[in-house]
Amino acid sequence: MWLGVDVGSVSVDTVLINDKIEVFKSAYLLTAGMPIEAIKEGLRKSRDSVPVLGVGTTGSGRELAAVLTNADIVKNEITAHAIAAAHFVPDVRTVIEIGGQDSKIIILKDGIPVDFAMNTVCAAGTGSFLDHQAQRLGIPIEKFGQLALQSKSPARIAGRCTVFAESDMIHKQQLGYGIEDIIAGLCKSLVRNYLVNVAKGKPILPPIVFQGGVASNEGIRKALEEELGMKVFVPTYNKLMGAIGAAMLAKKVMKDKRKTSFRGFDICDMEFNTQSFICEDCPNTCEIVKISSNGKVLATWGSRCGKWDLSK
Repeated sequence: MWLGVDVGSVSVDTVLINDKIEVFKSAYLLTAGMPIEAIKEGLRKSRDSVPVLGVGTTGSGRELAAVLTNADIVKNEITAHAIAAAHFVPDVRTVIEIGGQDSKIIILKDGIPVDFAMNTVCAAGTGSFLDHQAQRLGIPIEKFGQLALQSKSPARIAGRCTVFAESDMIHKQQLGYGIEDIIAGLCKSLVRNYLVNVAKGKPILPPIVFQGGVASNEGIRKALEEELGMKVFVPTYNKLMGAIGAAMLAKKVMKDKRKTSFRGFDICDMEFNTQSFICEDCPNTCEIVKISSNGKVLATWGSRCGKWDLSK
């Protein structure tokens, strides 16, 4: 089996895949501000199930996950999501990925990513946008998709930022719009924001694969299809595609290695400590992060000059 770990801004996803790229074990956990504990918990769910032949990490926290697991390969999320999408839909040309705080578009040609774009500082085109509005409405986010599909006349809600969206949503409530129409309007608002800010100028061609946690929302999928005028395919493991891609990359790289570097599932019981400090040796004043276990420094990173960097 091959292990993939995807550490994002909101969730940690872990998977074990076999030779046929079938998911044997998986976990989708919210980080809750504690990514190390979430990674350990994800690994606990696969502990001692099968031998691990290789480990790959991806996501914004891929370096942290690589240190904890002693990963065999570390890759950015663009590569991981693209390789997973191309496996499940070999002729895929566009990958739309919307997560908790990050969203991206990947353009592929013959299964190879040739262009991409990601959101910048705005979160209005991400899952956190919907989460915030769900809290405001007092409705579980899990019910958003089902309610959106019941709408007959979606409300037009400004979605350029969460502040404007909330003000507009309150105004629509005061005008007497039904909750289903407001939620459908929020879904359409997120899609418009994504297409204008993330996908702007990119050729969106079918087949289109929609992945990430937000892809589980049927209201968003419907809004995407209506805006694009094209069918959008949501993979069975849409939440885990980054982790699956990381595991696939580990499987590929292990063809040239005799033995994995994986620390083993004992890391679930290890204590990891993180510290940070400011290096004042030059005007850059870099913020250095150090991670250690049992008094041994495992890695440091953050310096522009590389003085403090210690790889896994």
